[in-house]
Amino acid sequence: MAGNLLHINDVHKAFGDVRVLGGVSLRLDAGETVALTGESGSGKSTLLHLAGGLDRPETGTITVQGTDISTQDDATRAETRRASVGLIFQQFNLVPSLSVAANIALQARMAGRHDADFAGSLAERLGLADLLSRYPEQLSGGQQQRVAIARALAGRPALILADEPTGNLDEETGDTVLSLLLDLVAETGAGLLMVTHSPRLAERLSRRIHLSRGQLA
Repeated sequence: MAGNLLHINDVHKAFGDVRVLGGVSLRLDAGETVALTGESGSGKSTLLHLAGGLDRPETGTITVQGTDISTQDDATRAETRRASVGLIFQQFNLVPSLSVAANIALQARMAGRHDADFAGSLAERLGLADLLSRYPEQLSGGQQQRVAIARALAGRPALILADEPTGNLDEETGDTVLSLLLDLVAETGAGLLMVTHSPRLAERLSRRIHLSRGQLA
């Protein structure tokens, strides 16, 4: 994995009469960690969702590992996402009916890349080895976020997209979770684009970009 990983070029997006993104362009290289900051409503989550193929831009292009996902239909974008992207959400988005072990393996299994040894190693590194048989409702917020990180990394995706991954955690737990995420991203060689409101956390990443009123400032 080397070179340009994510390329967003002149992307525009509106919801009804509300213009959310107005010509955003950015690049992310493999192995790079980038913090995306900006005030509430500036379009950060929208940009992240577009980068992950959860939605399509009105105009502009988005390429992931050289594949233009902005022109793909929903099913093909979903395949690209499973193959190349790991998503971490602020609300965790774990499956309540699945155990911790099954939640961690879910995305990797969907991508056809489940590796039990690697999943076990992630669980160990993230302090989850003794919790694998539990269910999300039996975990603290910090533990659930660690499961979400393990799930995103288990399939060894090239690109990790994280939307306020420590937003629901206390500062100490958030710092620990971010440290583990950065260590694991570095070890796998993935690129990380992380939305955060915290200048302090943003400083821990290799680069910071700021979104204001739908444009990069």
